[in-house]
Amino acid sequence: MLKEAICTADTIEEATKAAIEKLDAPYDADIIVEVMQEPVKKTLGLFGGSPAKVKVYYEQSDFVKAIDYINSILNGLGIKDPQIDTNIEGNDVKFEIKCSNDYGAVIGRRGETLDAIQYLTRLVVNRGTEDYKRISINVGDYRQKRERTLRDLATRTAGKVKKYGRNQSLDPMNPYERRIIHTTIQEIGGVESHSVGTESSRRVVITLVGGQKNGGGYKDQRPDRYNKTSNNPSKRPDYRSSQATEKIQATEKSHKPHTPRSDAASASLYEKIDIKNDK
Repeated sequence: MLKEAICTADTIEEATKAAIEKLDAPYDADIIVEVMQEPVKKTLGLFGGSPAKVKVYYEQSDFVKAIDYINSILNGLGIKDPQIDTNIEGNDVKFEIKCSNDYGAVIGRRGETLDAIQYLTRLVVNRGTEDYKRISINVGDYRQKRERTLRDLATRTAGKVKKYGRNQSLDPMNPYERRIIHTTIQEIGGVESHSVGTESSRRVVITLVGGQKNGGGYKDQRPDRYNKTSNNPSKRPDYRSSQATEKIQATEKSHKPHTPRSDAASASLYEKIDIKNDK
């Protein structure tokens, strides 16, 4: 973004000095001076003539206003003389905050204050432009520590999903943190992730590839010795049906006509009985 100032004076030197003061450029800015009009002396000191006209300008970074905005917030938080470094890679812009104060005031609970500063700065940078920039703000090594924590969380949660076969929903996170979870899950086989919810309540859900097992849980596949009804045969359905069948068969057998047993039939078991000599 070009920032400029135009001034007039009796001489070019005076006009240039006035324009630079009006421009109020940073001490390290590369200021360019352009003479728009040479001074013309008056005829006989009374008629005609014109002053010198000078334009000074420099190329201002699009992110200077973002740095000024961040500084204003940090000053409001009581941070004295913060240093803000900028790293630009394509559409990714990273601001690194360095200060002598305790970083806790800038980070906030679970990074909520830092996330809020990052969100507001993103609005400032992308206001009125179609060239969208992804803004990331870090203080100390908080983002690096947070990334390690999130990757560990994703790995542990994926292990639970694979073990129990049930979906696991994480706490709401910002887009940056959700991206870390999704990236980590992509590196783990057998599980996948997606986001649900809107705005500040948007969260990541980790699931098995292909859905839950047995509707979200496992069927009881324990052996019979762990089954409460297996130790009591009378409670088994098959035992009751077989017991009823045995009763019916016994009843039918008791109602059959009795056929007298002949002596001839018993002769095969015993010796032939001689009635005459049996006295």
